[in-house]
Amino acid sequence: MRAIQIVEPRKIAMLDDAPKPEPAEGEVLVRCNYVGLCGSNISQYMGAGLWGDGEFPSPVGWSGHENVGTIVESRCDQWKEGELVLALPKGPYGFAEYMISRPPGIARLPQKTSDPAALVVAQPLATVLRALKRTGSVINRSCAVIGQGPMGLIFTHVLRLMGARMVIAADPLDWRLAWSKRYGAEHIIDTSKEDPVKAVEELTGGEMVDLAVEAVGYVDSLSAAAHLPKHGGSLLVFGVPHYHVQEFPWYHVFREEIQVHTSVGPECGEFFQTAADMVLDDRARALTEMVTPRMPWAKAPEAFEMYAEHAKGTLKLVLEI
Repeated sequence: MRAIQIVEPRKIAMLDDAPKPEPAEGEVLVRCNYVGLCGSNISQYMGAGLWGDGEFPSPVGWSGHENVGTIVESRCDQWKEGELVLALPKGPYGFAEYMISRPPGIARLPQKTSDPAALVVAQPLATVLRALKRTGSVINRSCAVIGQGPMGLIFTHVLRLMGARMVIAADPLDWRLAWSKRYGAEHIIDTSKEDPVKAVEELTGGEMVDLAVEAVGYVDSLSAAAHLPKHGGSLLVFGVPHYHVQEFPWYHVFREEIQVHTSVGPECGEFFQTAADMVLDDRARALTEMVTPRMPWAKAPEAFEMYAEHAKGTLKLVLEI
């Protein structure tokens, strides 16, 4: 089968003879039609941060995990061959033509959907739903989101959908902040020009916010996000930490009695069908607009570089297999 392998930092191999996996009992084999790139893939691709000590080459297919495809073999009673699905790969080894998946990380999609590639966005949406379940209700709460890549934009949109009173979006790229406004941010902060902590203080009259979401994982973004909640407020650390050990303003968090929540994506399977349904109906259909650009499988090396360099207009980039 065709597959991608990261052979060294910033270099991938396009394989044509990778071994095709076999499903075990309770699993399905999915022929992937589309796979999205995620920010978590890019640190691995670049050998950056905690991945600087990683071993290369990476396992074949590692670490694609945003897949839409068709079940071609099923050893799971409730799933039939021929069904179009959003599927979380076992492993994850989703940068491949075929992959193994199993419940609950599978969601049914309409067989005749007009734009199946766009439904890839339901996977990251599922991770956001899981994360926000941990923070409790956001109704009538003031919120700030540090980072407006695809994950941050999804948080911005979903927080407004769930009844947040105010959402402040912060990012160093002006073209991404334009998307933030499109997805409901009441205020935007260009962190290439202003300090996000001072900006939030000014926007809230010194009160700060009820909930801050960190969707980047870098040392400076985590530090900034930790200073945004009000006394007794909440901080959701969602961005993958860039290092195994990194500085964090614990004394400030301790003195302000800030409640810290963490959430990581792979355990989001139970939210898959809900996320897919939200994207398919009017609740979160707008998120499909960020599935851009769409690129053929053969251009995967170019796609990874575009994502790594934050090329303008590159949000939820999808490869067609």
